[in-house]
Amino acid sequence: MNETQQIIESLVRGLQERKGRNICIADLSQFDTAPAQAFVICTGGSPQQVEALAESAAEFCRKELHEKPSAVAGLENAQWVAMDFGSVILHIFLPTEREFYDIEHLWDDATITNIPDLD
Repeated sequence: MNETQQIIESLVRGLQERKGRNICIADLSQFDTAPAQAFVICTGGSPQQVEALAESAAEFCRKELHEKPSAVAGLENAQWVAMDFGSVILHIFLPTEREFYDIEHLWDDATITNIPDLD
């Protein structure tokens, strides 16, 4: 398993730990202009949950892979948090922001993998 896939799986486990919803992975590896190999996208129900999801995902990556995000944006208002793990960028949204920005469809040809909610 390559490093990108390990980061994705660790992030997903961290998001599932805090009941993240509508988790999907957008594979951007075929696009030269994409900022990362993949986006992991998730929805939280409140700013508090968005913050908890970000903390849990980062903690899983740190413990499992000794990886930390190189940059984190959006924790101040926790409506859209972006965390840069190099080859993977994690996006955690409130429902209205996710619908508005619709980033999983920025690259029409990207392969989208939906992860079923745990409950």
